[in-house]
Amino acid sequence: MRRFFIKNILFVIAANVIVKPIWVFMIDRNVQNTVAAGDYGTYQALMSLSIIFQTVLDFGITNYNSRTISMNPERLPTLFPAMLSARLVLMVVYMVLAFGGGWLWGYRGWELSLLVGVLLVQSLNALVAFIRSNVSALHRFKTDGVLSIVDRLLMIVICGVLLLNRSYFGTFKIEWFVVAQIFCYLTAAVAGYIILRRIGKVKLQFSFSVGEILGVMRKSLPYALLIFQMSIYNRADAVMIERLRLDGKVQADMWAAAFRLLEVSNMFGLMFATMLLPLFGRMLSQGDDVGSIVRLCVNMMLPMSVVVGVGCWVSRNEVMHMLYKACTADAALGIQYGYVFAILMASFPAWCMMYVYSTLLTANGSLARLNVIAFLGVVVNLSLNAWLIPRFGAIGGAVTSCFTQSLLALIYIVMAWKTVGLKTAWGHVAAHLVFGALCVMAATGISRWLPGAWQLHFALLFALGLAMMFVFKFLSVGEIGRLVKMKAEKS
Repeated sequence: MRRFFIKNILFVIAANVIVKPIWVFMIDRNVQNTVAAGDYGTYQALMSLSIIFQTVLDFGITNYNSRTISMNPERLPTLFPAMLSARLVLMVVYMVLAFGGGWLWGYRGWELSLLVGVLLVQSLNALVAFIRSNVSALHRFKTDGVLSIVDRLLMIVICGVLLLNRSYFGTFKIEWFVVAQIFCYLTAAVAGYIILRRIGKVKLQFSFSVGEILGVMRKSLPYALLIFQMSIYNRADAVMIERLRLDGKVQADMWAAAFRLLEVSNMFGLMFATMLLPLFGRMLSQGDDVGSIVRLCVNMMLPMSVVVGVGCWVSRNEVMHMLYKACTADAALGIQYGYVFAILMASFPAWCMMYVYSTLLTANGSLARLNVIAFLGVVVNLSLNAWLIPRFGAIGGAVTSCFTQSLLALIYIVMAWKTVGLKTAWGHVAAHLVFGALCVMAATGISRWLPGAWQLHFALLFALGLAMMFVFKFLSVGEIGRLVKMKAEKS
């Protein structure tokens, strides 16, 4: 099972490493630098608002479906029509409620028009996620990995043409960005269904029976409540920053610039979680020990996330000045950009651990405990944001986010140890703490005393971190060698 997991996760990571950084740094970033000042911040705030209402849109169907099908693959053809029908009904309800929420929050005119487009984007994105949950539940992880990049590939082509030919098409507008996403997600949904029809024997049927739809929603309700609470403490920051400050649009631009880089980092953790949910679900249902997979994921994700977080902290100003015009135009604003980025990236290790341990608890069916933990996260996040954002703007939001994610990660770990019965290896914990301390010392020394550009410093830190992973035996040369040999023999 370890070899199966490693082979598939490496393929998924490789596919995403090729495509998604191009999307983030060459397309999404350039859109923010190109559109009128404040427009991208408004778009990001509306996106965060739409995600807060996403509980209604998803209603836990994706996670419930993935766990159910992974345990009982033969149920897919009969369960798919009811699930799809429930998804379409919820899309309509979601758009009505989220639009009303935007109006009550004070958005008007052009902002509401943009919100409609954003809601369509989110609805189609959720449809793609639902289709992919069936593919991954069948343990077709490589196929799911390909589906995960289809929309971004299309966006790179469409937006790349529009951005590179501004003399012909005119100044790029944020509305174009939204419309392009609608088209690309729709295309990805159609492609996903065609693939699922072949591998899962499903048919495009609908079952708008009130009883069936309510039955699906009742079973997925605990998942829906969990997603709702998680969306609040993960996304309320951007909305509160944009609404609670007089310079809210500028602060929201700053938050969006920094959070984008955290999101591209988090795509690795999300890839693990997408694969781990059906994998954990099947292993737990069969009574298999999940401890070895958990340790493998921690040993792969935690050290690298620490290296990235530390590297981003010491190179915060250089990174933001390289990526965003606003940082070079205003030195004081550039320093704020740097601190928001550094503080958010300091939470990256916590995000990675949450992806592992919260996914394990979800696969175990520990929804009641997860919802209690998530409620604590909501209370902590909203309280700190209400206090810090009016005083410190986006920096206050970043501090709140980092504290909330770190606190919840620690609770998820302890809860998983107790609930699933994982063995507590304190020597393993100590090794990771020592690794983190050495990374901080190495990054500080390299940045202060070694000449050269920050890119060289970051590369040296990354190489040193990778070497230390072998020294601390987080990675095994023998296991990698066996994996390569086995793959060569099969080919």
